[in-house]
Amino acid sequence: MFENLIHIKELADISGSKWSEVNAQELEIDNVSLANTKAMNVNMNSMAINDVNMEHVDISNANLAQAKITHANFSHAVINHVHLFGTEFHHVVLPEEGDSNYQKDGEYKPVSFHQCDLTKAQIKNCNLANMEITDCDITGLKINGILIEDLMKTRKFN
Repeated sequence: MFENLIHIKELADISGSKWSEVNAQELEIDNVSLANTKAMNVNMNSMAINDVNMEHVDISNANLAQAKITHANFSHAVINHVHLFGTEFHHVVLPEEGDSNYQKDGEYKPVSFHQCDLTKAQIKNCNLANMEITDCDITGLKINGILIEDLMKTRKFN
């Protein structure tokens, strides 16, 4: 059963290797550099990735259903053409003092949503200070139970 078992205990350099049609389930990879590696047509179902540097990673044509991202620096990330129904964001914060990307002046590039369908989205217990909403369909939009369309109509006549 274990005749094909490979156990690498010491430093090995397999840079430039190409693997095709390989069954590599239940691997344990620790303290390994995979920089500039390309993975295509790979099944990563139920894979756990912890304590990794994924700066500048490019993920496309991926099924990330039920993925969980926690305690992550997601600064300047771009999410384009994704299905977000049922997606939840909790405790999303700006960097705090002691974080490597903390800026004392608090001047961070704003989070932005462009051409997004946020129909029936819910925003609860969030800091929306200085938030701007422009060129958006606000049909049915309510803030604290107040229909914004009605509020805007009364303002136009005053």
